Parts: sequence; structure tokens; C-alpha cells
Amino acid sequence: MSISKPQYLSLHALETFAAALPVRDENGQPKAFVYGGAERTAISAQARRRAERTHSRHRANQGEGPLASYSSGRRTREWALFTRDALVKNYDWETDEAIYAAKAALEGLGLKFGEKDSTTHLTKVLFYAPEDSGDRIAEHLNTHADAFHTWLTKYTAAKTEAAAKEEAKKNAKSARKKAATPDADAPAEPATKDSREEETKVPPLPKELRTGILTAFAPRDAIDITVFGRFLAEVAELRTVDGAAQHSWAFTIAPAEHIDDFYAAADDAKLERRENALDFLDAADNAGAGMTGYQSLISGTFYRHAALDRYKLRVNLRAAGMPTDEAETAAQAAEAEFIQAFVDAVPRAKTNSTASTGTLPNLVLAHEGARPYFYAAAFQRHIDETSDGPAALAGAKRLLDHHRLVTTKRTDATPGRLLTYDLDIQELIDQLAADGTLPAAEVTTLEQLTA
Repeated sequence: MSISKPQYLSLHALETFAAALPVRDENGQPKAFVYGGAERTAISAQARRRAERTHSRHRANQGEGPLASYSSGRRTREWALFTRDALVKNYDWETDEAIYAAKAALEGLGLKFGEKDSTTHLTKVLFYAPEDSGDRIAEHLNTHADAFHTWLTKYTAAKTEAAAKEEAKKNAKSARKKAATPDADAPAEPATKDSREEETKVPPLPKELRTGILTAFAPRDAIDITVFGRFLAEVAELRTVDGAAQHSWAFTIAPAEHIDDFYAAADDAKLERRENALDFLDAADNAGAGMTGYQSLISGTFYRHAALDRYKLRVNLRAAGMPTDEAETAAQAAEAEFIQAFVDAVPRAKTNSTASTGTLPNLVLAHEGARPYFYAAAFQRHIDETSDGPAALAGAKRLLDHHRLVTTKRTDATPGRLLTYDLDIQELIDQLAADGTLPAAEVTTLEQLTA
């Protein structure tokens, strides 16, 4: 399969956060690692990918952007619940019957469910599939209701037999315990095998039923699955999709800067009583905060990178069933949305208390090549703001110089296009353009970043 452009699109961005926490570890602390002998605050690739994926899905579902005419994927454990809801709403199944049927069908496919009351209707693993998969499974089960209920009878019998065997095992164990001597000096009973419930041998789904459910979970025109990929070890027939997108961890180009912010949350009722107190004793009784604590916040300019394999994207689309011409149209739309999400999407942790999702990149650089280009090496020597000046401006100079060096020595790396939302960097770009040393073409809109 040939494409008219170089195989890889490389994207680079400098982005500044002030008193924010876009992502945190299990202890609520900023993520960080050491690079170039200095600790750098980090934003994980997983956080960036999710932010971009959900940003694009929301736009598509709202009828906005290049992917508005395509479906999107959803990563969830709730496919049995979605199938139940569709069976009840669209085909008038009873709720209990519908959830039993939905779980049975998915278990027949090879998926397993949680064992706690809170997870009994949830698959044990997250499952990334087109958003309408539950509707399609429900339609298939209803269309082939006779064959499905015949299989469901066998499934129920297998479950009942397994439950009876487990109950018999529990009763036998209980009887052995009652018969055991209470003598403390008696020898201990030999260890037995794990007594957890044995896995029920579910009868295989008839081929037509299984094929229909597998088809419902196939990527089809859920473009985000072809871009970001998915791994499904539980169902052999569902092809693992090796995504076309690569994302780096973002890291600060200067040493990490973070604070542990002490906060006090007011109790409105207490404050109102204090303000209206008629003597100082009543006021004293209602003094103090309602809750106190600490939150970690970071500041800094981050470098981040992503790349899109145009060839792999088209292969994935063709493998999902698209004809060549449709795959090409979809690939171009996916690339335009990929760039848009790279620029606009922000991880949503602490959104309301830091307004971090209002951030725009200081600088974005997009270019092509026969391989992806990751410019982390430009910042192995960290920016020292005491001597280099503000990190964003110094970082922009460093990034553009690095890009100029690479495009001079690598014939496959194109100059590309750049966009800024920063006043100081705009002045830098204007000066470089006037001197004839700007290493890429400046664009003024996000859409123009697409080649």
C-alpha cells in the first residue's frame, strides 16, 4: 500500500503549566524522573493518550471535527450492562432476563466477570470496542433468539451442575471440620488444593452466534481504535490492533518545580453562625476550618512528542474492512483530528481547581520523515532560567535549533510547519523569519499544521 506523503508525521510541543497537577501517582504526588542529571516533572504517555482519545471522541459525538461522520470506541467493563439496556429498550426483554443473557453471551465468548457484588456485571478486564457494540450484540441475540435460548438452556445446566458440585464440596469440607478432634495436640490436617470455585465449563457458542458477537466487537469504522490500538488476550479471534500512534512522556525542560499547597475548606454553616453570633463565646464555638489538607501542584514548561505512522493507519483501516478509497479518506480525517487533539487535549486531573485544561501550547512543530523524530535530546541539558531566561522562550530557541540541525543532516526529515500561541516566541519567529533562518514554515491556524 503506497501513500503520497512520508510515512511518519512527527509532532513536538512546548507547553507551560502554572500551579497545576495534570496527572498524579497513587499517592497524589506529581510524577517525575531524572534526566540529564536533574529531576523533571512528568506527564505520562498514558495520560496524554487518554486525554487525546476522549477529546476526539467527544468532538466526534458532538458532530464536530474531521471524524464527525465516524463512530468512536469506548474502553469499559460494562458491555453486559450496555447489552442489557439495549435488549430492554429496543426489544422489550425483561431486565433480569436481559442481564443474564448478556452475561452468558459474553462468557460464552471467553470473557470472565467479577466475583464481588459490585463487579458481578462487569468484565474482569477493560474491553475497548466501538461504542455501539452493546446495541449490535442485543440486535444479534434478538434476531437469533431461538438458537440463543437453546444454547442458553445448556449454559444454565452447566452453571447449575457446577454450583451443585461446589455446594457438595463445601458441605463435605464443613462435615470434616465438625468431625475433627478439638485436641490441640492432634496433628494438623494435611494441606489441600485451593478450594476456590472451579471454573465452569461453558458450552461453546454456536458458530453463527459467536460470529455475530465477534463482528459487533470488531473495530469497523471506530477510527480511534485504529489510531491508538487495542490488546485483547481473552478472545483469540478478536484481532489485537497495533496502534498507529506513538506518544512520549512529557517532561519539564527545566528542573522540577512543585509545592505542597496547604488548603483549608470552609464549613458554610459554621461561618454563618459565627458571623451572626451575639457574643464571643458563640463565635469561638464556630471557629476553625471544616477540613484541611495538602495538595501537590507543579509549574513548568514541558516538552512532549507524538508520532503517527500513516502506513500503519491505512493498514489498520483496511483490516477493519474499509475499501482502499474509504480508508484513504478516513486516514486523512484521522490525521487532521490527531493533530487537533495533540494541540488542544489536556489531562483533566485537578481541572476545576487549577483550570489547567485552558492551557495552549507555547509552540507546536509538525514535520514528516521516513522514521519518527523524538527531540528529547534537545533538553538533556536542562534550561537554567537564571542564565537562559524564561524556560518557554529558551526552550523554543533550543527546539528550533535542534530541528534545523536534524533537517540539515537528515534528507528524509522535512522542515514542516510551526504554530505559536506565545507572544515572546512569536517575536522570536518573526526575527528568525526576517533573518531567513526560520527552520520551518509558520502557520497561523491549527488546521494548517496538516501537511
